[in-house]
Amino acid sequence: MTASVIAVDIGGTKTVVCLVDSRGQIRSSRRAPSRASDGPGAVIGTVVRLARAVAQQHEEDIRGVGVATAGVVDAGAGRIVSSTDTFARWAGTPVAALLRAELADLIGAEGVVNVQNDVDAHALGEVTSGAGTGARSALVVAVGTGVGAGIIIDGKPFRGARHVAGEIAHIPMPGAEHLRCPCGRDGHLEAIGSGAGLQRHFVSLGGSPEYVDGRSVADLARRGDALALRAIQDSAAAVGRGIAAAATLLDPERVIVTGGLTQIGERWWNAMDEAFRAEVIDALADVPLLPGRLGGDAPLIGAAAAAWQQWGGRPWPATQKAS
Repeated sequence: MTASVIAVDIGGTKTVVCLVDSRGQIRSSRRAPSRASDGPGAVIGTVVRLARAVAQQHEEDIRGVGVATAGVVDAGAGRIVSSTDTFARWAGTPVAALLRAELADLIGAEGVVNVQNDVDAHALGEVTSGAGTGARSALVVAVGTGVGAGIIIDGKPFRGARHVAGEIAHIPMPGAEHLRCPCGRDGHLEAIGSGAGLQRHFVSLGGSPEYVDGRSVADLARRGDALALRAIQDSAAAVGRGIAAAATLLDPERVIVTGGLTQIGERWWNAMDEAFRAEVIDALADVPLLPGRLGGDAPLIGAAAAAWQQWGGRPWPATQKAS
């Protein structure tokens, strides 16, 4: 019987659950809408339903559950500290305790339940099995609908005294003063560097609001639209400057940049990299900026790795992409 853990990625729109064995291989996967607006009971119910579905697909010795979730997480307690309005009443939810009770028959009395922030899990996944493999320290920056970062030191996420270490989204960013950050303040990195921020900056430059997100602005840029090209340049450069600030503070061995906006391609990546190189001090000039390797599997791999580590196992040397 193969030993595995159940890995869970709870996002604002969808939840993905899979089995990950002791070699880091994803054996099966299920997904469903998270039902985040329906409250904690609906979210936990979705996880439990999917976990039972993947467990039934294989005869497994399930050692525990690893969860990556949106929101600020007290990883020691397995509890949500705070969250955005996307998740109704998610703050305060004792995720670990609820899943331990609901899945006791699958994981047994000695099974572990590990819960962490999704960006921390993403970072741990990349360092365990992706672009950061072998690095003792890494800064992993995810740029998509929002902007987030995870800090890995000696193979473990650094979360800070209040569970918010890595919140690069809220670095004050010159050039973003005209844009409101989701935290309610003006001029932060996420206000211009995220996909939503890219779209709002495009509109502020005079672009049409019919282009409703970063992807549609990127599509317009591919057709040569000058305003879309400028918006991408400004947005990517802001991310590069934010990474330079974080790298100066942390001095990581590697910086890994991942997320949906990196898929815009060389135009976005080059603008980000050039801004980083222009701002970073000479002592950090050789810090590599690497694209992530695991894509959407990274939080699942990181969640599984944390569960295996808590159970007492060792991280695996490599993983396989899910089909």
